[in-house]
Amino acid sequence: MKKLIFGAALLGLVGVSCSNDDDNTSNTTTNGSFTVTIENVAPLNTFLKSGIFNTPVGDSSPGPATPGKRYEFTVDAGQSQSLSFVTMLAATNDAFFAPGNEGIALYDENGNPITADVTDQVYLWDAGTEVNEEPAVGPNTVTNQSGPNTGVDENGNVLLMSAVTNGETFAFPPVNEIISVSVTHQSGTQFLISIEDLAGAELSTSMGTRVAPLSPGVYVVHGGDNPLFTEGEPDLGQGIENIAEDGDVTNLGTYTAANTGVTYPASPGVWVVNTEGTNPLFTEGVVDYGDGIEAIAEDGNTAILGANILNLSGVMDGAIMNTPVGSNNPGPILPGSSYQFTFDAEVGDNLSFVNMLAATNDVFIGTSDQGIALFDTNGNAISGDVTDEIYFWDAGTEVNEEPAIGPNTVTNQSGADTGLDENNAVQLLSNVNDGFTYPSVDTVIKVTISAN
Repeated sequence: MKKLIFGAALLGLVGVSCSNDDDNTSNTTTNGSFTVTIENVAPLNTFLKSGIFNTPVGDSSPGPATPGKRYEFTVDAGQSQSLSFVTMLAATNDAFFAPGNEGIALYDENGNPITADVTDQVYLWDAGTEVNEEPAVGPNTVTNQSGPNTGVDENGNVLLMSAVTNGETFAFPPVNEIISVSVTHQSGTQFLISIEDLAGAELSTSMGTRVAPLSPGVYVVHGGDNPLFTEGEPDLGQGIENIAEDGDVTNLGTYTAANTGVTYPASPGVWVVNTEGTNPLFTEGVVDYGDGIEAIAEDGNTAILGANILNLSGVMDGAIMNTPVGSNNPGPILPGSSYQFTFDAEVGDNLSFVNMLAATNDVFIGTSDQGIALFDTNGNAISGDVTDEIYFWDAGTEVNEEPAIGPNTVTNQSGADTGLDENNAVQLLSNVNDGFTYPSVDTVIKVTISAN
């Protein structure tokens, strides 16, 4: 992976807390103690983008790419993502072409999109699921078998074909004599991918020369290591076998589609207890105060707002939240993890907080601008799920780009505070028409308040 999910700025500061009351002189009686849990309930998606390629250029229906034909498809990818794909070398039992462990990087080390022949990053693999026979000759090779999924089960591991030593081994041509893979940058974050079966793609067999087509396949855009298979380990059972043995993309295509989408962490943030009727952190429809919301909304950096807690309107107490429950180190909350904090409050107090919706440019998670009332009209402390009082806000400080893809989104930017200044007011994200799709709040965050 080119960079971690967050840079150091997203870690925030440790141990900042304050109060406007002097402990030695205060005669205020608190009315209750509260514990707040902010849990990330978003799905943890394995793939950012995925799809099937199954119709050669110029053909009117799905089918293999025979010598001289190619598959083409476009992908959108950010600087921290790579491309992986799987396509069968037809006429074999379970051989397939795919990139190696890291996938194919679509940006160079300087963050520039590439246009290049990347065939040297593609390898011929043995899926280890079916015993090999002589290509195009064996009775269970894909061109000769009586039906799909025939042949003797191998129960082996995914290996480079060049590393296979057990059973029958055959002299396959070099990869670049069968397949050509190229990446062409189109514009913005879009790339055209071409996977061509070369005009001279042939296999030498005991029965003479046979053509070597490519099957339909599946592609994914991902962060980190290649998530489709692991060299030296058995097939994951998600559909590689179906492609490698039969050129059937159904299972892997279904699996990747079900696990595709943006994963949304939440950054460290700041919480405050403020008096009713005050707007301590921001005001809807008004430009950001400049107290530190921008740094959280764009970079997950709590330093500025944390240092300004004492100066915020109506604030009685507050602190930075930056260490997930069960962790010893500051960091974002990924799906399945949470922040938790406890405080005292009295009737008339509200709770306000902000965290960055990571993978975006300047979207933050927060309460309304006046916060959540901690006591009902009868003076009883509230307790329960308050997610319906949590919103996604656009800070209006940086122009939005596609989440997790745009070059200045927090997971892709080259440094803190990049991106085009926007100079707009803070507003609900649901009121922003930027052309991008966002999840609903309750599919990402769950917030509960417990009166102790």
